[in-house]
Amino acid sequence: MARIFEYFVVCGIGPEIRTLDGNRGYHGTGIMYLPSLLDQYPPSNHTLYPPPPPQLPTCVLPAGSQFYSSGFNSRDSSSFPRSYPIVLTEGDGSKIYVTCIAFRDPVCEDIVEAYRLPANSFADKCICFVSRAPSFGVLRDALEEIFLLCFSASGSSKPLWDVIAYLVSNVPLPTPGKERVLFAIENSLLPLEVPPKDGFPHVDISFQPLVQCLDVDNLIKLFTAVLLERRVLIRSNKYSLLTLVSEAICHLIYPFRWQHVYIPLLFFSGVDYIDAPTPYMMGLHSGVDTSGLVMDGVVVVDLEHNIITTTEEIPSIPEPEHSSLRGEILKLLYPNVVGIDQMKYGLFSEQCLRGDSRPWGEDHNLHLRFIFLNLKFFGSILGGYRNFIENTATHIFNSQAFLKKRSRSSNQPPDAMISQFLESQGFFDYLERGLGSEGNGNNLLDRLQDAIGRGQNPLSILPSFSAEPDIVTISDPGLGIPESGVKYCYDRFPANIRTEEQEEKRKQILAAASGAVEYPAKHVQSSPSPRPGKDPKESLSPRERAAERERMVLDIQVKLQGLWLRLLKLGATDDPLSSFEHGTILALIESDAEGIGGSGFVECIREHIRSGWTCQLTDEQFIAVKELLKTAINRAIARNDLTTIRDALEVSAEMYKKDVNNVPDHIQRHLRSLSIWDELRFWEAYFDDLIDRFSSKSTNYAMLVTTQLIVLASHMAGLGIAETDTWYMIETIAGKNNIGYKHIIKIRGFLSHIRQICIGYWGIYAGKTQSVSSFGLPSPRPQDAGDSTEQSSEASGDGRSWVQSMFSRDKASSFSRVRKWTSDGGNSATNENGSLSKQDVPPAAQKKVQTSLRMLRGHSGAVTALHCVTKREVWDLVGDREDAGFFISGSTDCTVKIWDPSLRGSELRATLKGHTRTVRAISSDRGKVVSGSDDQSVLVWDKQTTQLLEELKGHDSQVSIVKMLSGERVLTAAHDGTVKMWDVRTDTCVATVGRFSSAVLCMEYDDSSGILAAGGRDGVANIWDIRAGRQMHKLLGHSKWIRSIRMVGETVITGSDDWTARVWSVSQGTCDAVLACHDGPVLCVEYSTTDRGIITGSNDGLVRFWETDDGGIKCVKNVTLHSSPILSINAGEHWLGIGAADNSMSLFHRPQERLSGLTNTGSKMAGWQLYRTPQKSVAMVRCVASDLERKRICSGGRNGMLRLWDATINI
Repeated sequence: MARIFEYFVVCGIGPEIRTLDGNRGYHGTGIMYLPSLLDQYPPSNHTLYPPPPPQLPTCVLPAGSQFYSSGFNSRDSSSFPRSYPIVLTEGDGSKIYVTCIAFRDPVCEDIVEAYRLPANSFADKCICFVSRAPSFGVLRDALEEIFLLCFSASGSSKPLWDVIAYLVSNVPLPTPGKERVLFAIENSLLPLEVPPKDGFPHVDISFQPLVQCLDVDNLIKLFTAVLLERRVLIRSNKYSLLTLVSEAICHLIYPFRWQHVYIPLLFFSGVDYIDAPTPYMMGLHSGVDTSGLVMDGVVVVDLEHNIITTTEEIPSIPEPEHSSLRGEILKLLYPNVVGIDQMKYGLFSEQCLRGDSRPWGEDHNLHLRFIFLNLKFFGSILGGYRNFIENTATHIFNSQAFLKKRSRSSNQPPDAMISQFLESQGFFDYLERGLGSEGNGNNLLDRLQDAIGRGQNPLSILPSFSAEPDIVTISDPGLGIPESGVKYCYDRFPANIRTEEQEEKRKQILAAASGAVEYPAKHVQSSPSPRPGKDPKESLSPRERAAERERMVLDIQVKLQGLWLRLLKLGATDDPLSSFEHGTILALIESDAEGIGGSGFVECIREHIRSGWTCQLTDEQFIAVKELLKTAINRAIARNDLTTIRDALEVSAEMYKKDVNNVPDHIQRHLRSLSIWDELRFWEAYFDDLIDRFSSKSTNYAMLVTTQLIVLASHMAGLGIAETDTWYMIETIAGKNNIGYKHIIKIRGFLSHIRQICIGYWGIYAGKTQSVSSFGLPSPRPQDAGDSTEQSSEASGDGRSWVQSMFSRDKASSFSRVRKWTSDGGNSATNENGSLSKQDVPPAAQKKVQTSLRMLRGHSGAVTALHCVTKREVWDLVGDREDAGFFISGSTDCTVKIWDPSLRGSELRATLKGHTRTVRAISSDRGKVVSGSDDQSVLVWDKQTTQLLEELKGHDSQVSIVKMLSGERVLTAAHDGTVKMWDVRTDTCVATVGRFSSAVLCMEYDDSSGILAAGGRDGVANIWDIRAGRQMHKLLGHSKWIRSIRMVGETVITGSDDWTARVWSVSQGTCDAVLACHDGPVLCVEYSTTDRGIITGSNDGLVRFWETDDGGIKCVKNVTLHSSPILSINAGEHWLGIGAADNSMSLFHRPQERLSGLTNTGSKMAGWQLYRTPQKSVAMVRCVASDLERKRICSGGRNGMLRLWDATINI
């Protein structure tokens, strides 16, 4: 029999007090403490029921638990009890519904005594009903009755826990639509009913808070964001609102289901989850500070102020559905206003689901849900979708054909909102659940479309409530009949009866807290001495030998505890390495063949950390502890004791998380020299152990595997294992556990983020250079197992790119990435994995070269656009013009400036004024300069006289790209999604040559063929034949913004925020290759015509060289000089210029002798060698431009200055 109440739980301050930071003990009334599970029914030793979720105490008291000097005070509203619901989601996606009442309750006397708390102390306590049924109303009513019964002056007729036990054990879940259960709590009778299954999914909440907090437009915007699976963060100062609004919006998207992370009430310490890269819906109290988080792309819904903000555009619902949906919602909310012109009586006043002015009730909830399901949205937008299912068995949906059909019927281009929705995981899940299954008849959307097709009333699909349900009465035979007139009254919420084992454990914890438990050896009984003349082992039975070994283990552990504590208390003048304590611990570890010493030492440190130790060590102690741990692990390796190795690894991780004194040189890094970390067998065994420890029947297997692989990756990052080897081992374990390719790609992203988190939080450590396989993914290489401290590391950079993990958190806002220079004295140009090393640098470049660095001052705002006047732009029949090599800059100060590098000290040639907002794009030809701005205008200037010639107006948003073409033409693109061609001579827009659904961010045009390629925020690359006036191809494949594009002949290369670059065929419109090897958005792509190779630069600071090999494309070289996002890559015949956001630059040379032999079978792209790089200065750069003819690179900074590097050399 299914029960409505699965658990009754009490959470609050338990016998072991810890702060949210993990520190043990009582630290005052202003500190938040971790809540614990205090009591539950059914009890924990009940074998028939699974335990409640382990995260329950943290979730029901999301802010933690606090101590108070007083309890309930009628004059202090903050002391009032609070009632609120929460929803937990398990690994398999199933939901657990919890209703809570939080209140102040007196602290138990034994806790007060053990921790020496002030007398009459109070603390937060929370009582909860846990259920699998979304019957929030019944759960809340029952819980409030329990609470009132506990603190009522008249008392209860039975012990409170007896009342709770009867409720949990005997109140059944009624048959949907057929039964109504009545049950009593003392003198209160409560009904329980579940609607039929063939209607809307059951949800016992009101939708009124949703429509009261958000106006109609924001409600539709939130609905769209959830439907398109954005990252949604809901903020409110009331816990109940967060859960009710989250649940309401999840039910409004029916028949689709939210498939991603769902935490309606996020506990305060989990605020870093907000930077997760995957879609989520979370609710967070508005009092929690999120200023330290990136929040890029997060849809923030402020329920208190009716405001929705996001950095990424949310496409609107198409017409006419948007207007119809909006109108129906307004009619429901404001019937007297919307229907003011309608007749009060008559034939035409009858409407289906007519709005009225009655107080909000269940009819209004049903009406609102039906509005979204009916013709106003899903029924209209997805009309006839079943006709486009090509294979019912595999649920293949032809989205392109469906969009074309809708486009033809509406005479509008395919809508971005519908296109994104058809690619969502929720839509795919709907297809898999609803089609070809026996339960298809319960699909309301399909039944609605069938009813409309038959001309029936849409309301006919809803179930009828004509039949009265059967009444099921649950009566407690002992309720209301006091035993001998006894009444049970309480001054606090009573504790349930504990078992002897629970009571003993509680006493031990409190005794330890009060200082009664010490670790000197005199408190432990020594092992008995063997009788003379006999072998001790022969004289003992197996049971006695086991007891003897247990006493020996305890004896060693106690000795280790005392030695360890004394080691940490040594004075500043004492040398731990030569101390008696260190020598004795070392002897216990090395002399014990069974490993008791080593495992005991590791457990000793773990217990000390659990007791509140902050892991702060002096430099001398640091060395001693490091060496002891290495010895313990080495001895465990010799015994094949993987358990001790695992425990030592976890302890070292805990130490460097806490040791603020030794962040740059944490202990775990020194363990890297041990060979065990390079063995796959250890990590496989560790992984199996993690799976055994954390698996449960209700856990989603793929999520479980992913979670534990993240744990492994975090340890590998802390040890400093090369990312190449880390990925090889992670990928191998993932492959053996049969998780899909999509999960492996996600793990790859999580791995990158964890490495950045570790480096950023625990300091820079030396890693090994990376290698790349022929498929663009890292591959394993044999590595030297020497201590990583022997090699230097270099790097650093900031930039927070969250990918990805719900399992690692760091409040810091900057990460560092480490790139290592190898120095093995070899003479090869590149190391074995193609990564740039010092050997790449020619001897001439290794010497100190006097390069010219100039700071060009003139702008009063950040430099936002930079263009170099190339030889190709200004060449004519006479020869090169003098302005070849000029740099032209634009700024937030609304000006355009022309710079002549040949005039040292007087580089500024002209300032062009005319824009009223930030300049975003610049281009030029022999006689003109053209600029685009946020003021939506395009200005054309005379380069010689600096006069403003034309002002081109026609865009409806900021101009992002401008290009000067031959024949006095200008090509522009803007955030309004249009690409326009202008004739400068007539000051007119010749044609709008392309339209996007969102902002255009990058564009390439081949003037010889008339082919235009462009990409933007919608993730789609479009190719147009401008001369023919038609769109050639729509290149679909990227899942996020396209940041860069390059077109050479028949090849188009695109770089995207989805961390990939793609190679496309112009004529075929097909994707020829996906370059997926970066750990961040690909910001720039370049094509080397000489080598026919591709160069990509990413937000991860890497530059990768790719070339064609056996019909595929592989990465042959990595450049790790830069540690910030790569902003510019410019490749010429023999020279390559690179600029990054941290103001670093590099110039690469391709020796001509390497180009002369076309028959060379070696890698061509790997022949690029670093020629020079200037000393990096501290500045943040927004744009970079290169003049390869004159070996100059110029960067524009946020401080308004240009940094010009002149690396002139004799060729």
